Amino acid sequence: MPLYAYKGIGANGKTTAGVKDADSPKLLRQLMRKEGVVVTEFDISKGGKKGKAGGSGLKKEVNLGDLFGRVGKGEIAAFTRQLATLLRAGIPLAEALGALFEQIENPKFKAIVGEIRLAVNEGSSLADALAKHPVVYDNLYVSMVRAGELAGNLDEVLSRLADFMESAGQLKAKVQSAMIYPVIMALIAVVIIGILMVAVVPKITSVFTQQGKVLPWHTSLLIGLSDFIANYWWLIAGLTAAGIYGFRAWSRSPGGRPVWHQFLLRVPMAGSLIRQLAISRFTRTMGTMLSSGVPMLRALETAKEILGNVILMDAVDRARTAVSEGESLAITLRKSGHFPPTVTHMIAVGERAGELESMLLRVSDAYESQVQTRLDRLTGVLEPLVLVFMGTFVAFVIFSILVPIMDMSSSF
Repeated sequence: MPLYAYKGIGANGKTTAGVKDADSPKLLRQLMRKEGVVVTEFDISKGGKKGKAGGSGLKKEVNLGDLFGRVGKGEIAAFTRQLATLLRAGIPLAEALGALFEQIENPKFKAIVGEIRLAVNEGSSLADALAKHPVVYDNLYVSMVRAGELAGNLDEVLSRLADFMESAGQLKAKVQSAMIYPVIMALIAVVIIGILMVAVVPKITSVFTQQGKVLPWHTSLLIGLSDFIANYWWLIAGLTAAGIYGFRAWSRSPGGRPVWHQFLLRVPMAGSLIRQLAISRFTRTMGTMLSSGVPMLRALETAKEILGNVILMDAVDRARTAVSEGESLAITLRKSGHFPPTVTHMIAVGERAGELESMLLRVSDAYESQVQTRLDRLTGVLEPLVLVFMGTFVAFVIFSILVPIMDMSSSF
Protein backbone atom coordinates (compact mmCIF):
# COMPACT_ATOMS: atom_id res chain seq x y z
CA MET A 1 0.00 0.00 0.00
CA PRO A 2 1.52 3.35 -1.00
CA LEU A 3 2.37 5.90 1.65
CA TYR A 4 1.27 9.49 0.99
CA ALA A 5 2.45 12.71 2.52
CA TYR A 6 -0.33 15.26 2.39
CA LYS A 7 -1.09 18.88 3.10
CA GLY A 8 -4.60 20.11 3.68
CA ILE A 9 -7.03 22.29 5.60
CA GLY A 10 -8.47 20.99 8.85
CA ALA A 11 -11.92 21.52 10.32
CA ASN A 12 -10.61 24.54 12.24
CA GLY A 13 -9.54 26.21 9.01
CA LYS A 14 -5.82 25.85 9.73
CA THR A 15 -3.24 24.23 7.46
CA THR A 16 -2.24 20.69 8.47
CA ALA A 17 0.21 18.10 7.16
CA GLY A 18 0.99 14.43 7.76
CA VAL A 19 1.36 10.98 6.20
CA LYS A 20 -1.27 8.32 5.45
CA ASP A 21 -1.47 4.85 3.92
CA ALA A 22 -3.95 4.62 1.03
CA ASP A 23 -4.43 2.48 -2.06
CA SER A 24 -5.00 5.49 -4.33
CA PRO A 25 -5.22 9.29 -4.28
CA LYS A 26 -9.00 9.04 -4.35
CA LEU A 27 -9.05 6.81 -1.27
CA LEU A 28 -6.59 9.17 0.43
CA ARG A 29 -9.01 12.08 -0.02
CA GLN A 30 -11.89 9.97 1.27
CA LEU A 31 -9.99 8.82 4.36
CA MET A 32 -8.85 12.33 5.19
CA ARG A 33 -12.31 13.79 4.60
CA LYS A 34 -13.62 11.43 7.28
CA GLU A 35 -11.04 12.95 9.63
CA GLY A 36 -12.21 16.46 8.78
CA VAL A 37 -9.28 17.34 6.51
CA VAL A 38 -9.62 18.59 2.94
CA VAL A 39 -6.48 17.50 1.06
CA THR A 40 -4.94 20.27 -1.05
CA GLU A 41 -1.61 18.63 -1.91
CA PHE A 42 -0.13 15.15 -1.67
CA ASP A 43 2.97 13.13 -2.58
CA ILE A 44 3.51 9.42 -2.94
CA SER A 45 6.54 8.14 -1.10
CA LYS A 46 7.89 5.64 -3.64
CA GLY A 47 8.16 6.33 -7.35
CA GLY A 48 5.28 8.76 -7.20
CA LYS A 49 4.66 12.24 -8.47
CA LYS A 50 3.32 15.35 -6.88
CA GLY A 51 -0.27 16.35 -7.44
CA LYS A 52 -2.89 18.85 -6.36
CA ALA A 53 -6.24 17.90 -4.95
CA GLY A 54 -8.80 18.02 -7.67
CA GLY A 55 -6.19 17.56 -10.42
CA SER A 56 -6.10 14.75 -12.90
CA GLY A 57 -3.13 13.02 -11.38
CA LEU A 58 0.39 13.29 -10.08
CA LYS A 59 2.92 15.56 -11.71
CA LYS A 60 6.52 15.05 -10.54
CA GLU A 61 8.64 12.89 -8.27
CA VAL A 62 9.69 14.35 -4.94
CA ASN A 63 11.73 13.43 -1.90
CA LEU A 64 9.49 13.24 1.14
CA GLY A 65 12.44 13.88 3.41
CA ASP A 66 12.46 17.51 2.22
CA LEU A 67 8.83 18.19 3.14
CA PHE A 68 9.21 18.40 6.90
CA GLY A 69 11.72 19.15 9.65
CA ARG A 70 14.82 17.35 10.78
CA VAL A 71 15.18 13.97 12.49
CA GLY A 72 16.99 14.07 15.83
CA LYS A 73 19.68 11.61 16.89
CA GLY A 74 17.59 10.73 19.92
CA GLU A 75 14.69 9.66 17.70
CA ILE A 76 16.99 7.45 15.62
CA ALA A 77 18.48 5.86 18.76
CA ALA A 78 15.01 5.16 20.19
CA PHE A 79 13.87 3.68 16.87
CA THR A 80 16.97 1.46 16.76
CA ARG A 81 16.45 0.25 20.33
CA GLN A 82 12.77 -0.55 19.72
CA LEU A 83 13.51 -2.34 16.45
CA ALA A 84 16.15 -4.47 18.19
CA THR A 85 13.65 -5.38 20.93
CA LEU A 86 10.96 -6.39 18.44
CA LEU A 87 13.37 -8.51 16.39
CA ARG A 88 14.68 -10.20 19.55
CA ALA A 89 11.07 -11.10 20.39
CA GLY A 90 10.79 -12.99 17.10
CA ILE A 91 8.72 -10.46 15.16
CA PRO A 92 9.53 -10.38 11.42
CA LEU A 93 11.41 -7.33 10.18
CA ALA A 94 8.63 -5.97 7.94
CA GLU A 95 6.07 -6.36 10.71
CA ALA A 96 8.38 -4.69 13.24
CA LEU A 97 8.91 -1.75 10.89
CA GLY A 98 5.16 -1.46 10.46
CA ALA A 99 4.60 -1.41 14.21
CA LEU A 100 7.22 1.31 14.68
CA PHE A 101 5.81 3.29 11.77
CA GLU A 102 2.46 3.59 13.51
CA GLN A 103 3.91 5.15 16.67
CA ILE A 104 6.35 7.67 15.12
CA GLU A 105 5.12 11.26 15.52
CA ASN A 106 7.75 13.17 13.52
CA PRO A 107 6.25 13.47 9.99
CA LYS A 108 9.59 13.38 8.19
CA PHE A 109 10.86 10.39 10.14
CA LYS A 110 7.53 8.62 9.67
CA ALA A 111 7.71 9.13 5.91
CA ILE A 112 11.27 7.77 5.80
CA VAL A 113 10.41 4.70 7.88
CA GLY A 114 7.41 4.17 5.60
CA GLU A 115 9.70 4.14 2.58
CA ILE A 116 12.07 1.73 4.32
CA ARG A 117 9.20 -0.60 5.20
CA LEU A 118 7.95 -0.49 1.61
CA ALA A 119 11.43 -1.31 0.26
CA VAL A 120 11.80 -4.25 2.68
CA ASN A 121 8.36 -5.56 1.68
CA GLU A 122 9.51 -5.46 -1.94
CA GLY A 123 12.50 -7.67 -1.14
CA SER A 124 15.24 -5.15 -0.40
CA SER A 125 17.65 -5.70 2.47
CA LEU A 126 17.32 -3.37 5.44
CA ALA A 127 20.83 -1.96 4.84
CA ASP A 128 20.04 -1.12 1.22
CA ALA A 129 16.76 0.52 2.26
CA LEU A 130 18.53 2.58 4.93
CA ALA A 131 21.30 3.62 2.50
CA LYS A 132 18.72 5.53 0.44
CA HIS A 133 18.42 8.02 3.31
CA PRO A 134 22.03 9.06 4.07
CA VAL A 135 20.98 12.23 5.87
CA VAL A 136 19.32 10.15 8.61
CA TYR A 137 21.29 6.89 8.42
CA ASP A 138 25.02 7.49 7.94
CA ASN A 139 27.69 5.07 6.68
CA LEU A 140 28.39 3.80 10.18
CA TYR A 141 24.75 2.86 10.73
CA VAL A 142 24.34 1.23 7.32
CA SER A 143 27.63 -0.70 7.57
CA MET A 144 26.74 -2.16 10.96
CA VAL A 145 23.24 -3.14 9.82
CA ARG A 146 24.68 -4.79 6.71
CA ALA A 147 27.14 -6.75 8.83
CA GLY A 148 24.34 -7.81 11.16
CA GLU A 149 22.20 -9.02 8.28
CA LEU A 150 25.08 -11.04 6.82
CA ALA A 151 25.95 -12.57 10.21
CA GLY A 152 22.32 -13.25 11.13
CA ASN A 153 22.48 -11.28 14.39
CA LEU A 154 20.70 -8.10 13.35
CA ASP A 155 18.93 -7.69 16.68
CA GLU A 156 22.21 -7.81 18.59
CA VAL A 157 23.88 -5.37 16.20
CA LEU A 158 20.97 -2.94 16.47
CA SER A 159 21.18 -3.13 20.25
CA ARG A 160 24.90 -2.29 20.13
CA LEU A 161 24.18 0.50 17.68
CA ALA A 162 21.57 1.96 20.02
CA ASP A 163 24.06 1.79 22.91
CA PHE A 164 26.64 3.56 20.76
CA MET A 165 24.26 6.34 19.71
CA GLU A 166 23.04 6.89 23.26
CA SER A 167 26.61 7.02 24.57
CA ALA A 168 27.61 9.48 21.84
CA GLY A 169 24.59 11.61 22.62
CA GLN A 170 25.42 11.67 26.32
CA LEU A 171 29.02 12.70 25.62
CA LYS A 172 27.87 15.47 23.30
CA ALA A 173 25.38 16.68 25.90
CA LYS A 174 28.14 16.79 28.54
CA VAL A 175 30.33 18.95 26.31
CA GLN A 176 27.48 21.30 25.42
CA SER A 177 26.24 21.68 29.00
CA ALA A 178 29.77 22.34 30.25
CA MET A 179 30.24 25.21 27.77
CA ILE A 180 26.81 26.83 28.14
CA TYR A 181 27.57 28.79 31.32
CA PRO A 182 30.85 30.39 30.12
CA VAL A 183 29.24 31.34 26.81
CA ILE A 184 26.24 32.90 28.53
CA MET A 185 28.52 34.82 30.90
CA ALA A 186 30.57 36.13 27.95
CA LEU A 187 27.41 37.28 26.13
CA ILE A 188 26.13 39.02 29.25
CA ALA A 189 29.50 40.75 29.65
CA VAL A 190 29.38 42.00 26.04
CA VAL A 191 25.83 43.30 26.48
CA ILE A 192 26.64 45.09 29.74
CA ILE A 193 29.78 46.67 28.29
CA GLY A 194 27.85 47.78 25.21
CA ILE A 195 25.15 49.43 27.33
CA LEU A 196 27.76 51.20 29.46
CA MET A 197 29.67 52.51 26.46
CA VAL A 198 26.65 53.60 24.40
CA ALA A 199 24.06 54.75 26.96
CA VAL A 200 25.74 55.48 30.31
CA VAL A 201 29.26 56.79 29.67
CA PRO A 202 28.32 59.52 27.11
CA LYS A 203 25.84 61.14 29.52
CA ILE A 204 28.35 61.25 32.37
CA THR A 205 31.40 62.30 30.37
CA SER A 206 29.51 65.12 28.62
CA VAL A 207 29.85 67.06 31.89
CA PHE A 208 33.65 66.79 31.69
CA THR A 209 33.90 68.01 28.12
CA GLN A 210 31.74 71.06 28.92
CA GLN A 211 34.21 72.13 31.61
CA GLY A 212 37.00 72.40 29.04
CA LYS A 213 39.61 71.03 31.44
CA VAL A 214 42.44 68.68 30.56
CA LEU A 215 41.28 65.14 31.32
CA PRO A 216 43.42 62.16 32.42
CA TRP A 217 44.53 59.86 29.60
CA HIS A 218 42.29 57.02 30.78
CA THR A 219 39.23 59.28 30.82
CA SER A 220 40.05 60.56 27.32
CA LEU A 221 40.47 56.96 26.17
CA LEU A 222 37.09 56.02 27.66
CA ILE A 223 35.37 58.97 25.97
CA GLY A 224 37.03 58.13 22.64
CA LEU A 225 35.97 54.49 22.86
CA SER A 226 32.44 55.45 23.80
CA ASP A 227 32.12 57.91 20.90
CA PHE A 228 33.58 55.42 18.43
CA ILE A 229 31.19 52.62 19.49
CA ALA A 230 28.16 54.94 19.48
CA ASN A 231 28.95 56.45 16.08
CA TYR A 232 30.45 53.48 14.26
CA TRP A 233 28.63 50.48 15.74
CA TRP A 234 27.50 49.54 12.24
CA LEU A 235 31.12 49.42 11.09
CA ILE A 236 32.10 47.25 14.07
CA ALA A 237 29.18 44.90 13.40
CA GLY A 238 30.02 44.71 9.69
CA LEU A 239 33.71 44.04 10.25
CA THR A 240 32.88 41.42 12.88
CA ALA A 241 30.46 39.63 10.55
CA ALA A 242 32.95 39.83 7.66
CA GLY A 243 35.72 38.54 9.89
CA ILE A 244 33.64 35.59 11.07
CA TYR A 245 32.59 34.75 7.51
CA GLY A 246 36.16 35.03 6.22
CA PHE A 247 37.54 32.91 9.04
CA ARG A 248 34.91 30.21 8.51
CA ALA A 249 35.66 30.14 4.78
CA TRP A 250 39.41 29.92 5.42
CA SER A 251 39.13 27.28 8.16
CA ARG A 252 37.08 25.07 5.82
CA SER A 253 39.29 25.54 2.76
CA PRO A 254 41.77 22.83 1.69
CA GLY A 255 44.70 25.04 2.68
CA GLY A 256 43.34 26.56 5.87
CA ARG A 257 41.63 23.56 7.42
CA PRO A 258 44.82 21.58 8.25
CA VAL A 259 46.49 24.70 9.69
CA TRP A 260 43.49 25.49 11.90
CA HIS A 261 43.04 21.91 13.07
CA GLN A 262 46.75 21.64 13.89
CA PHE A 263 46.50 24.87 15.88
CA LEU A 264 43.49 23.54 17.82
CA LEU A 265 45.44 20.47 18.88
CA ARG A 266 48.22 22.69 20.26
CA VAL A 267 46.05 25.11 22.25
CA PRO A 268 46.81 24.73 25.99
CA MET A 269 44.12 22.73 27.84
CA ALA A 270 41.63 22.91 24.97
CA GLY A 271 43.95 21.01 22.59
CA SER A 272 44.29 18.00 24.87
CA LEU A 273 40.52 18.03 25.43
CA ILE A 274 39.85 18.04 21.67
CA ARG A 275 42.30 15.15 21.18
CA GLN A 276 40.81 13.08 24.00
CA LEU A 277 37.28 13.70 22.76
CA ALA A 278 38.20 12.65 19.21
CA ILE A 279 40.04 9.53 20.38
CA SER A 280 37.14 8.54 22.63
CA ARG A 281 34.67 8.79 19.73
CA PHE A 282 37.05 7.00 17.35
CA THR A 283 37.75 4.03 19.64
CA ARG A 284 34.08 3.61 20.57
CA THR A 285 33.09 3.66 16.91
CA MET A 286 35.80 1.16 15.99
CA GLY A 287 34.98 -1.13 18.90
CA THR A 288 31.26 -1.09 18.15
CA MET A 289 31.73 -1.76 14.44
CA LEU A 290 34.28 -4.55 14.88
CA SER A 291 32.16 -6.29 17.52
CA SER A 292 29.24 -6.17 15.07
CA GLY A 293 31.23 -7.95 12.36
CA VAL A 294 32.26 -4.99 10.19
CA PRO A 295 35.63 -5.67 8.48
CA MET A 296 38.64 -3.80 9.86
CA LEU A 297 39.34 -1.67 6.76
CA ARG A 298 35.73 -0.60 6.40
CA ALA A 299 35.54 0.18 10.11
CA LEU A 300 38.66 2.35 9.86
CA GLU A 301 37.28 4.18 6.83
CA THR A 302 33.99 4.93 8.60
CA ALA A 303 35.45 5.71 12.03
CA LYS A 304 37.91 8.14 10.45
CA GLU A 305 35.04 10.53 9.68
CA ILE A 306 34.04 10.55 13.36
CA LEU A 307 37.30 12.26 14.38
CA GLY A 308 36.36 15.64 12.90
CA ASN A 309 40.02 16.76 12.74
CA VAL A 310 41.88 16.41 9.45
CA ILE A 311 45.24 15.89 11.19
CA LEU A 312 43.93 12.89 13.12
CA MET A 313 41.94 11.73 10.08
CA ASP A 314 45.13 11.72 7.99
CA ALA A 315 46.86 9.62 10.67
CA VAL A 316 44.04 7.06 10.60
CA ASP A 317 44.03 7.07 6.80
CA ARG A 318 47.75 6.20 6.77
CA ALA A 319 47.07 3.52 9.38
CA ARG A 320 44.34 2.05 7.16
CA THR A 321 46.79 1.82 4.25
CA ALA A 322 49.40 0.16 6.48
CA VAL A 323 46.86 -2.33 7.91
CA SER A 324 45.79 -3.28 4.39
CA GLU A 325 49.44 -4.18 3.78
CA GLY A 326 49.54 -6.41 6.85
CA GLU A 327 50.96 -4.06 9.50
CA SER A 328 49.66 -3.79 13.06
CA LEU A 329 47.10 -1.07 13.81
CA ALA A 330 48.81 -0.17 17.08
CA ILE A 331 52.20 0.28 15.42
CA THR A 332 50.88 2.53 12.65
CA LEU A 333 48.94 4.70 15.09
CA ARG A 334 52.02 4.97 17.33
CA LYS A 335 54.15 6.10 14.36
CA SER A 336 51.73 8.95 13.62
CA GLY A 337 52.57 10.61 16.94
CA HIS A 338 48.97 11.78 17.39
CA PHE A 339 47.73 8.92 19.55
CA PRO A 340 48.99 8.73 23.17
CA PRO A 341 51.22 5.76 24.12
CA THR A 342 48.57 4.47 26.53
CA VAL A 343 46.06 4.15 23.70
CA THR A 344 48.43 2.42 21.28
CA HIS A 345 49.66 0.08 24.05
CA MET A 346 46.10 -1.01 24.91
CA ILE A 347 45.33 -1.53 21.22
CA ALA A 348 48.49 -3.64 20.87
CA VAL A 349 47.45 -5.77 23.84
CA GLY A 350 43.99 -6.21 22.32
CA GLU A 351 45.47 -7.28 18.99
CA ARG A 352 47.75 -9.87 20.61
CA ALA A 353 44.94 -11.25 22.79
CA GLY A 354 42.39 -11.30 19.96
CA GLU A 355 40.14 -8.91 21.92
CA LEU A 356 40.66 -5.69 20.00
CA GLU A 357 36.95 -4.82 20.09
CA SER A 358 36.60 -4.93 23.87
CA MET A 359 39.94 -3.17 24.36
CA LEU A 360 38.86 -0.29 22.10
CA LEU A 361 35.67 0.08 24.11
CA ARG A 362 37.70 0.16 27.33
CA VAL A 363 39.88 2.91 25.89
CA SER A 364 36.74 4.87 25.02
CA ASP A 365 35.31 4.47 28.53
CA ALA A 366 38.57 5.65 30.09
CA TYR A 367 38.83 8.65 27.81
CA GLU A 368 35.21 9.67 28.33
CA SER A 369 35.97 9.87 32.05
CA GLN A 370 39.05 11.98 31.30
CA VAL A 371 37.02 14.23 29.00
CA GLN A 372 34.57 14.93 31.82
CA THR A 373 37.44 15.80 34.16
CA ARG A 374 39.03 18.07 31.56
CA LEU A 375 35.70 19.78 30.89
CA ASP A 376 35.20 20.51 34.58
CA ARG A 377 38.73 21.91 34.77
CA LEU A 378 38.34 24.02 31.62
CA THR A 379 35.02 25.52 32.70
CA GLY A 380 36.52 26.13 36.13
CA VAL A 381 39.14 28.31 34.43
CA LEU A 382 36.87 30.04 31.90
CA GLU A 383 34.23 31.19 34.38
CA PRO A 384 36.56 33.28 36.58
CA LEU A 385 38.37 34.61 33.49
CA VAL A 386 35.10 36.03 32.15
CA LEU A 387 34.28 37.51 35.55
CA VAL A 388 37.77 39.02 35.90
CA PHE A 389 37.58 40.58 32.42
CA MET A 390 34.14 42.01 33.11
CA GLY A 391 35.14 43.30 36.55
CA THR A 392 38.35 44.86 35.21
CA PHE A 393 36.51 46.77 32.50
CA VAL A 394 33.81 48.01 34.89
CA ALA A 395 36.54 49.10 37.32
CA PHE A 396 38.28 50.97 34.49
CA VAL A 397 35.04 52.79 33.64
CA ILE A 398 34.39 53.73 37.28
CA PHE A 399 37.97 54.89 37.82
CA SER A 400 37.96 56.96 34.63
CA ILE A 401 34.77 58.71 35.72
CA LEU A 402 35.57 59.19 39.42
CA VAL A 403 39.02 60.80 38.97
CA PRO A 404 37.73 63.83 37.01
CA ILE A 405 34.80 64.19 39.42
CA MET A 406 37.20 64.28 42.37
CA ASP A 407 39.38 66.82 40.56
CA MET A 408 36.35 69.03 39.91
CA SER A 409 35.19 68.82 43.55
CA SER A 410 38.67 69.72 44.87
CA SER A 411 38.82 72.84 42.68
CA PHE A 412 35.83 74.40 44.43
